[in-house]
Amino acid sequence: MIRPLRDGGPLLSDLTAFIAGLPKAELHVHHVGSASPRIVAQLAERHPGSRVPADPEALAEYFTFTDFAHFIEVYLSVVDLIRDAEDVRLLTYEIARDMARQQIRYAELTVTPYSSVKRGIPDAAFLEAIEDARTAAERELGVVLRWTFDIPGEAGLEAAEVTARMATELAPEGLVAFGLGGPEVGVERPQFKPYFDRALAAGLHSVPHAGETTGPGTVWDALTALRAERIGHGTSAVQDPALLRHLAERGIPLEVCPTSNVATRAVADLESHPLADMVKAGVLVTINSDDPPMFGTDLNGEYAIAARLLGLDAAGVAALARNAVDVSFLDAAGRARLNAEIDAHLADWQRHER
Repeated sequence: MIRPLRDGGPLLSDLTAFIAGLPKAELHVHHVGSASPRIVAQLAERHPGSRVPADPEALAEYFTFTDFAHFIEVYLSVVDLIRDAEDVRLLTYEIARDMARQQIRYAELTVTPYSSVKRGIPDAAFLEAIEDARTAAERELGVVLRWTFDIPGEAGLEAAEVTARMATELAPEGLVAFGLGGPEVGVERPQFKPYFDRALAAGLHSVPHAGETTGPGTVWDALTALRAERIGHGTSAVQDPALLRHLAERGIPLEVCPTSNVATRAVADLESHPLADMVKAGVLVTINSDDPPMFGTDLNGEYAIAARLLGLDAAGVAALARNAVDVSFLDAAGRARLNAEIDAHLADWQRHER
């Protein structure tokens, strides 16, 4: 049974502790966007001349965005700090370390290889770096990483070609999905259909961003032209009842990132977030952090926000965590193990509650 939370009361405090220990999967989180202030500062020191501050405290102000376009501008300035394979390996492993602290057992990290390749990192060196970090993270930290290679939409069809080639011809072992990110305004989804067709033919899954800063028509385009299996964000889907019904009936999940949507001004504030409307319509949702350090959040914080917006108790939060596991591209045995961990954590919590 779902019971409401009391803001600031003992139930909310207890739930925060429950979330902190809850084994989790994350499906919508970006590689460079997960660079902590400490790592960004280290990279800025290694590569002087960048406008990115080398002082971790100054980064908080630098990561304050006026709108989505400003967020992309700042994001790309951080991307520019990833200049060699050593940077790539360091960043990837440190992201996994931060995930381990949050009890994230599995993550599908959205990687944009084109951004690194065009800055001169060879294909093979880039892939070797992320794969080396992936295997080390699983062995040393207990965090299983998989990759979504995404097209930076603002870079056009050249970027799409490079991304599709690396995904289908070089095909690193950890790669499971193919995506599309960057600005939505002026970047039509259907133009990328041939590249998604190639990725799907190679056995990858389709997980484009859509409907964050544009209307529900972008989500329809992602579903029809790109054959999306999950939708990144999909915030505007609530504007179209027919779309909500379609998503609910087909079991197509939305990867929801509440704080991100507010930070980029896609949503006015958390109280205006359409998460509850999505759930009420029967749409399957997962909770994610997107670019957590840039938005001053983490996955635990996003679960706490979702619990408040949806009025969830511990069992409801555990159900959200199982959603992410169930719609992930982890193998069946891995999904079963992680769901069992979630169930065990909930059972232990409920025993101590009594």
